[in-house]
Amino acid sequence: MIGRMLMACVLAAAICQVLNAEQHTRIQEVYPWRRQGEGVMVRVKRDWIIPPIRVLENSKQVPENLVQIKSDKIFTGEVIYKLEGPGVDQAPKNFFEIDDKTGVIRSKRPLDREKYSSFTLKAFALSTSGERLENPTTIEIVVLDQNDNRPVFTQKQFTGAVSEFSVPGTSVMSVSATDADDPMTDNAFLSYSIIGQESIPANAVTKTMFGINNETGTIYTRDVGLDREVVKTFRLMLQVADMGGMGLTSEGVAIIHVSDINNHAPQFHPSSYSITAVENRMNYEIGRVNVTDFDDRGTGNWEAKYFLSNDPYRNFAVTTDSVTNQGILMAAKPLDYEAQNEHILFLTVENINPLSDKAPNLPVSSAIVVVTVVNENEAPRFREDPIRIVVPESVAPGTLLKSNIAFDPDKSDLRYEISRDPERWLDINRHTGDITARRTFNMRSQHVKNNIYVAVVKVTDVGGVSTTASVAITLKETNDFPPKLLPRIGTVCRDARRVASGLVLTAEDDDLPPHAAPFVFEMPDDVSVNWTVIQVNDTHAMLQPLVDLGDGEYAVTLLVSDSGKPTLSSYAQINVTVCLCDSFGDCKSEAGAVFGSSMGISFIALIVIMASVGLLLLLLLLAVAATSCGRRHHIKKGAGLLVGDSEDDIRDNVLNYDEQGGGEEDENAFNIDLLWNPLDAPLTPPMPYYPVAGVRGKQPIRKDAPHNLPSPAYPRRPPADPTDIEDYISDGLQAADKDPNVLPYDTALIYDYEGEGSLAGSLSSIASGSSDEDQDYDYLNEWGPRFQKLANMYDPR
Repeated sequence: MIGRMLMACVLAAAICQVLNAEQHTRIQEVYPWRRQGEGVMVRVKRDWIIPPIRVLENSKQVPENLVQIKSDKIFTGEVIYKLEGPGVDQAPKNFFEIDDKTGVIRSKRPLDREKYSSFTLKAFALSTSGERLENPTTIEIVVLDQNDNRPVFTQKQFTGAVSEFSVPGTSVMSVSATDADDPMTDNAFLSYSIIGQESIPANAVTKTMFGINNETGTIYTRDVGLDREVVKTFRLMLQVADMGGMGLTSEGVAIIHVSDINNHAPQFHPSSYSITAVENRMNYEIGRVNVTDFDDRGTGNWEAKYFLSNDPYRNFAVTTDSVTNQGILMAAKPLDYEAQNEHILFLTVENINPLSDKAPNLPVSSAIVVVTVVNENEAPRFREDPIRIVVPESVAPGTLLKSNIAFDPDKSDLRYEISRDPERWLDINRHTGDITARRTFNMRSQHVKNNIYVAVVKVTDVGGVSTTASVAITLKETNDFPPKLLPRIGTVCRDARRVASGLVLTAEDDDLPPHAAPFVFEMPDDVSVNWTVIQVNDTHAMLQPLVDLGDGEYAVTLLVSDSGKPTLSSYAQINVTVCLCDSFGDCKSEAGAVFGSSMGISFIALIVIMASVGLLLLLLLLAVAATSCGRRHHIKKGAGLLVGDSEDDIRDNVLNYDEQGGGEEDENAFNIDLLWNPLDAPLTPPMPYYPVAGVRGKQPIRKDAPHNLPSPAYPRRPPADPTDIEDYISDGLQAADKDPNVLPYDTALIYDYEGEGSLAGSLSSIASGSSDEDQDYDYLNEWGPRFQKLANMYDPR
């Protein structure tokens, strides 16, 4: 039987080879421009449609003749065939060509159907001159598919999940693959299969747990027994094949995780706890309880939720540690050892997610927690903070303001003190805590804000534990001050009674409303004969005379009262001046009355008179200034500014000095010596001398050298060579030191005559008219240590 089948297959293959060879040896001829007759063409309206030409992809016989086109017309000349379109002269190019003489269309290289499944070309019949002999015709070339592509999975690795204890047939996930071959052929008909299974942990499950639909690729459960506590993951090796499973194949991987269900309830371990808690503390951890749960850690099937009972005052709270799943027991309120020193709590636990119906039917786990309260020295407590007191500001000293302000939970003795009282208005009993007024309050204090005065009291128990509280004293305004009348001095016009005017009065009160305005202004009966007071509004009144009064000063007594309870009043004496008033209501003098009358001088005339007087004063000042300037040119010759007038003309000469050492003598000029000794400069700086024109007096005589001796010869001209300047200066200095007719130890600087009539006077008068013996140099001793050496030189003793 098998032998016969093999022979049949060989015979069929031989027949196919013959047919293929025959197809390639004989080219199909088509006449696309045929007008009538029967053939392979189908006529549509006026054109013929050529059936598609089918070409097998990946053909090794290239170039391969595909079809020959001909025209059935009879032409006198030669017919040239042309082919255009994608695959010829358009992209993709060079896949087809046509023999322009025979009309044979052939493929130039192998075709790939996955890239180009068909080509649409245009065929032309032309004359040698390029003239169209026939209308263009369309030729369709279809590439036939071969099974030359393997199917490929769309993912390298597929991942899915399935709940534990799922029943057989539960869909888990789907896998898919693609094949680039023609989907209309068996070359792309795919078939899926599972070729291997692995469990994690390894070998935890040996039976086949999953199956796959070979057409859709859907993976499903095949057997029972998926338990996440036993196996957590499966790894499946997949295979896909085309040709319905008989062709080309590829392999892939699918990872399936077994997901957890809440099939384990949390259980306390252990089920009883003993915890201690310090009193008077809150919102802190006092202990923890433990539970176990075999479900997937970190999920809602594992995370515990705790419930607390037997806590009617909600003194405790319990939360869950998300990392360890422990129950954290907290003191939600301060515990009081004196009130209750032990608390017994009941705890229950369950998961956040509901328990699965596949879980064992067990009771809810519970635990007992005994909390023992530890006593500690508690701080004293104020019954209120701040301590509120409402009191009138004029409270009498010693008045009790507040008592029983604090207590100690440990029942120990307390000590009270005031830690802040900026105005020192309060006292407190050290043992009872009674707060009393030390003195009356003052609402105008800078420490009173919005009528509230704030102090701080401190209480300490015997253990040294203390606490403080604020004392907020609300001060109520009282009528403490009588109003004051203003102003105390004023003027009233003589005709005030006729023109309904007068002195406007007001009052001020150091109290605050309602103990101030409105004010009431009244006049005593004995004064109301000549004067009256008229109320203008709540704060002002007007004082008016009732009869015509003569000009003069009047003392009027008034009474002003406030609106406080009790009402306070005060008397005030107003000094009123009655006078004749101008149009503005101001008093004016008798002279003003005359000028203001029609017989007086007008205001413009008064301004003209004042301007004339000012002009005369200005002219007088200019005359005095001119006279002073003329007298400056008549100062006596040889005298200073204060000596007398001079009959000589002023000579303002500017002289050019070529030599500063000895100088040239000028018969018409006089000399003044400027003293400066470079050797004495650091110790006794020279008193400045200024060259001033005037008559030279007799020089003081040196006591350290003989006088009336001839002076040595001074160097007269500076050297031509600059290098000899030092020698020139040294010679001049040596000659001056040996000259007995100059001032002591000084080089003489000679100044020529600079003209007469110097405003500063002459310094030569110091020595003129007297001899050296007549001069008194004792005043040099009074000038200080800097002039002591000079005084010693001219000391007559």
